Amino acid sequence: MEKKRVLFISQEIAPFLSQTDIAQVARKLPQGIQESGKEIRAFMPRFGCINERRHQLHEVIRLSGMNLIINDVDHPLIIKVASVPQAKIQVYFIDNEDFFKRKATVCNDKGDYFEDNDERAMFFGRGVLETVKKLGWKPDIIHCHGWMTALTPLYIKKLYNNDPHFEDTKVVYSIYDEGFNKNWDTNFHNKLKFDGFDESDIELLKDTDFVALNKMAINVSDGVVQGSENIHDDLLSEIQTTGTPFLEYFSEESCVKPVDEFYDQIIEELVEN
Repeated sequence: MEKKRVLFISQEIAPFLSQTDIAQVARKLPQGIQESGKEIRAFMPRFGCINERRHQLHEVIRLSGMNLIINDVDHPLIIKVASVPQAKIQVYFIDNEDFFKRKATVCNDKGDYFEDNDERAMFFGRGVLETVKKLGWKPDIIHCHGWMTALTPLYIKKLYNNDPHFEDTKVVYSIYDEGFNKNWDTNFHNKLKFDGFDESDIELLKDTDFVALNKMAINVSDGVVQGSENIHDDLLSEIQTTGTPFLEYFSEESCVKPVDEFYDQIIEELVEN
């Protein structure tokens, strides 16, 4: 039987960034899922605070070279890769000087969130999907971790839904309590329209705060995982309202088996339907 394929997309992965729940879980899961018998790929942004020399990042020339247009501006897509020591997994990095050169992740040293985090999330999500296509690798499950990946389920379900690489792909979204406290650009709605979304696709994003963004991801995903012990009450209510398959919180040490079984449940539902 052909191995099932799981694509992990995370805003942070340890040891490249290791200070958050997202980074730790997104490090643990790919290794555990691979050891359970599935084939995996993992992606994250190449934030400028990542030490490329220490972690031995290098550019993958055959995957780099594309340009992505975000809000009518061309942005070169650069792909880098590095190995996770002792884990037998590789992590691909989405890089671009405009979005990821700064020596920080999502906010500055004063805690102010970057004004272009919306465009950075758009570039990151699209960059992953275009790179996976270039790899010729068709995932059965795409598991997104953290709010910077929240747009990716929307892209898969609304813009890439007829693409042979993703037409049968199921999307799982993990929600964490690590959010942001500043609404995205008021022009964000129009940026999505420029990308090709219809008004009906993005009606849940008229508000651009953390809760609205995650509610949208819940509505378009095939499964939701509670990534942190505590998450926003409004998001728990949204999961109950939509009836989206839901996996409650498991600690980093015990999450692999229940998540792996959750994937199988969602894949089986696809086969049955």
